[in-house]
Amino acid sequence: MQQSLSTRLLAEAFGTGILVATVVGSGIMATKLSQDVAIQLLGNTIPTGAILVVLITILGPVSGAHFNPAVSLVFALRRDLPWRELAPYTLAQCLGGIAGTAVAHLMFGLAPLVIGTTVRTGPSLWLAEAVATFTLVLAILGSLKARPDSVPLIVGLTITATYWFTASTSFANPAVTLARGFTTSFAGIAIGHVPMFVVAQIVGALAGLAVAGALSFNRN
Repeated sequence: MQQSLSTRLLAEAFGTGILVATVVGSGIMATKLSQDVAIQLLGNTIPTGAILVVLITILGPVSGAHFNPAVSLVFALRRDLPWRELAPYTLAQCLGGIAGTAVAHLMFGLAPLVIGTTVRTGPSLWLAEAVATFTLVLAILGSLKARPDSVPLIVGLTITATYWFTASTSFANPAVTLARGFTTSFAGIAIGHVPMFVVAQIVGALAGLAVAGALSFNRN
């Protein structure tokens, strides 16, 4: 039985919040424990991939476990999410993500929210975000076609991989990108650089949907 919209929005907000708290918190912890940037990235990558497996497993049956406006857009285009629910899903994800940043900061004794200043801009990073989001959407739709029970693991592994082969370290999520615009920690992004990341992510998601259609990644 499908859950009520309010329950699904709560799941989306909670899931996105925990995801962002993991991304930001593990980034802060990594920089406290090591001065080696590669080790810091690894310390940021593993918790993020791991928590995605957990969150999608437990919240997938509740809301679909999108935690990502680009993914919600893809599902709306596939008619798996009613268009009237796209805006509420997106709002819940964004608010949950920002709350996740605040929680991560508070756990480490920092101000709840600060304006991000980390420079992340330019054509190469925009391309990287498009590629990362394209890969994520293709992985989701492909696993739904081949083995729906494997979606949590596939998504976790995909993000783990894209952290390392993309120049942007794979934000791949407009809500997470916005939330990371409110931290100056390892995971941060300058708030003014968020819009172009989001544009690139939407382009990548639409490309992923198109290729998935060409490959017949659907439920029929």
